[in-house]
This record gives sequence, structure tokens and C-alpha cells, in this order.
Amino acid sequence: MPAMASSAPKNFADDVSLVVVLLDTNPFFWSSSTSLSFSALFSHVLSFVNSILLLNQLNQVVIIATGYNTCDYIFDSSVSGSVNQSSGDARMPGFCEEVIRNFEEFLSEDEKLSGSDVVDGVGSSLLSGALSMAMCYIQRVFRSGPLHPQPRILCLHGSPDGPEQYVSVMNAIFSAQRSMVPIDSCVVGAQHSAFLQQASYITGGVYLKPQLLDGLFQYLSTVFATDLHSRNFIQLPKPVGVDFRASCFCHKSTIDMGFICSVCLSIFCTDQKKCTTCGSVYGRAKADASSTIGQKRKDAS
Repeated sequence: MPAMASSAPKNFADDVSLVVVLLDTNPFFWSSSTSLSFSALFSHVLSFVNSILLLNQLNQVVIIATGYNTCDYIFDSSVSGSVNQSSGDARMPGFCEEVIRNFEEFLSEDEKLSGSDVVDGVGSSLLSGALSMAMCYIQRVFRSGPLHPQPRILCLHGSPDGPEQYVSVMNAIFSAQRSMVPIDSCVVGAQHSAFLQQASYITGGVYLKPQLLDGLFQYLSTVFATDLHSRNFIQLPKPVGVDFRASCFCHKSTIDMGFICSVCLSIFCTDQKKCTTCGSVYGRAKADASSTIGQKRKDAS
């Protein structure tokens, strides 16, 4: 596990967890998915959330819906009326009704923000926004008092990566690393996610792309339900490799080789005379400009 910068926060106990679930609800992806329907995924997630709450009465679960245009909270066990605060378990009928009601309201709002019913391919969900919301929630928990559960983020993701979100996603990842918040990733799409591979690797989380999606609940309950203390004693899945490729700032496309600004570390796929991010003029461009001015003065004299 990579070293992290800040010290471990105080918590109730080693096995008390705060799990923030980021649920990919991109309708363009799910309408084209053939391996798993969203209703099946939703059923697995509800069972998983209830199992987390049953493991310890102090456990907390938050669900953030990650849509195509926006993201929002659709469940928070700490304020939900469908969760028995004394025993920690969810009353399943009321719990499901609450989540489904909030989810339907979210879908309606996300659809209103969409300018078109057709996108290029399946599009990408707003992962950067969901990660930022998760970190904001966790920071509020850190500041709520001296005792709190150990937080972690679980990304249930299927949509392809959005290169235009690269900077925002990496900022959220580094924020999670600094706060010692692991980002677990469960990819249910056809392709691996380079963003989530890097997120899990950098923060010390678990990255997994299940082969049999029909048994998704088994993966969730045996791998991602494990608290951070217990992970020191069991063997969890490890990714075969990590895609560390970045996205350029000029065309928002994934590149193998590029040019980096020495001032702000922006990445470009082509050689630039001036950084479009910080405005720095590079040495060669300055030399060319100086020689041009000198030549003009010489010609004038």
C-alpha cells in the first residue's frame, strides 16, 4: 500500500466503517449494456448496503448517484428514517422505497439537464463530481467530532472514462490519498477504467472487474464489505496491471507520450510555445522572440 501523507484519524473502533458508494447511473451506458441490467445492479447494491449496516450498528453508508449530467445523494444511513439507529439494520421495505424514490427524483433531474437524447457512444458519467462530493462528505465527518468511522469510497462504475475529467478526477484522488481514504473500484463495464485503476492504486484501495456479473453480490460482500482493519489479515484481489496514461489538456484525449509544462505540469500532446493553462512562455519561444526583436532593431538602425 502506498505511503500516505497525513496521520490516521481517530475512530470508534477498527471495524467501524463509513462506506460511500458511487453508483453509476449513466442511462446511455445502461441502455447499451447486455451483460447486466441496471435493475439487477440496483438489487445487488441494496442487499450490499443492508449487509454493511448489519455488520456493525455503528457502520454508516452513503449512496451517491453518478449521472450523465449531475450527481447527488440518494441515501444516507445517518439521517435515514428507514434505518434502526439502535441496531444499525435497515428496515428493508422502507429502506428500498426511500432509495428508489430518491433515485427516481434524481433521474428526473438528470434528464432535465440533458440537452439531447443522443450522445456519441455511451458517454461518460460525472465521476469527478461524485468523487468530489464523497470527499466533501468525508471531510465533514472528520470535522464532526473526535470519534468517527473509518471512511472508504466504493465506485460501482460501468461508463467509459471521460478524458475531459482527468484533472478533476486526479485532484480528487490525491485529496483521498492525503486524507487516507481508500478508493475501491468495482468495474461492471466491458473495458477497464484507467481512472479507477490509478485511484485504487494511489489510495491503497481494491480494484476489481468481476468476470461473472450475475454473482455481483458475492463479489461485493466478500471483497468490498471487508473493513480496513481486517484487510491487513486477508488476501484481496490485486490488479494485473495499472494504466498510468494521462489525458492531454489541449484535446482531452488519452496519450502515451506528451509534453509537460515545467511550471504547472500541464500535459499536451503537441509541442507548445505557450502554456494555455498558466500562460508561461517556454525558453525556445522566448529565444525566438528575443532574436526577432534584435533583428528588427538591427534592420531599423
